[in-house]
Amino acid sequence: MKKINLAVIASLLMLAIAPMMFSLNASAADKNTVNSLATLRDSTPIDRQKEPNSIPKVVNKDIKQGRNYPMQPPVIPHTTRSYEVNLNNNKCMSCHSRHRTEKSQAPMVSVTHYMDRDGNFLADVSPRRYFCNQCHITQLDAEPLVENTFTDMHSLMKEKTATTEQH
Repeated sequence: MKKINLAVIASLLMLAIAPMMFSLNASAADKNTVNSLATLRDSTPIDRQKEPNSIPKVVNKDIKQGRNYPMQPPVIPHTTRSYEVNLNNNKCMSCHSRHRTEKSQAPMVSVTHYMDRDGNFLADVSPRRYFCNQCHITQLDAEPLVENTFTDMHSLMKEKTATTEQH
């Protein structure tokens, strides 16, 4: 018979015992806390299927939107629902590439998209910047799912200036 490593036996024993230990240590207060956590399910019990929210509409105004902080990628001001972006095709570049902007009147992608990681300029969009939806998103006409207390940079700077002037 082969020798069995004591550490392996101890680990297996802990795996078997741990769930029982957790259930013994979980008090009624802990269980109530778990049940009162805020979720996107609202008050729908866990054993019921919540009625899904309607799919929000894309803001499709083709108007540039302001940015909240430096170097924020611009949002996409139009729908991209049927856009194909894969290894062989990038629908975004049919309007936003360097040689198509005059005809489409769309803004050209930033020159940083034509640079490799060493800062060398390339003839075409860099492979690391090719998949636009990694950074750029379409805007939806929807209420936030969770509370948001984000304050944009300009508001913070105005606040700071006002506070400094008061003192």
